[in-house]
Amino acid sequence: MAYVVADPCVKCKYTDCVAVCPVDCFYEGKNSLAINPDECIDCGACEPECPTTAIFEESELPTKWSVYKDINALVSGAKKVGDVNISDWPEHLRTQAPTADTWPNITEQKKSLDGADDAAKQDNKITELTLDKP
Repeated sequence: MAYVVADPCVKCKYTDCVAVCPVDCFYEGKNSLAINPDECIDCGACEPECPTTAIFEESELPTKWSVYKDINALVSGAKKVGDVNISDWPEHLRTQAPTADTWPNITEQKKSLDGADDAAKQDNKITELTLDKP
């Protein structure tokens, strides 16, 4: 089972998790990160490093963030649009999904997004998630 990056990462993009990943399975979007489920070895090194508690083992992903499992798979290149069910995704993401490109692989820690500390306190940020590359 793989790990999944969920809602708390949106608008923050702390990359402490990337620095400890032994298999470089993180991918970087414009305002979030994702984990490729085919590359993740389920070591768990990333989970405690996340300052926003945005990383979950797939089996422990909160139901309210279940769409992030397929979002991670799509933007990391593990799956194509036809392989994921986007019907439960917010409208803005369903619109973006058919033309979404695979995000670039990120292997080194970078500076978080401006305003990340304030954004970390927000809930339900999926409305602000974009499938765009950085």
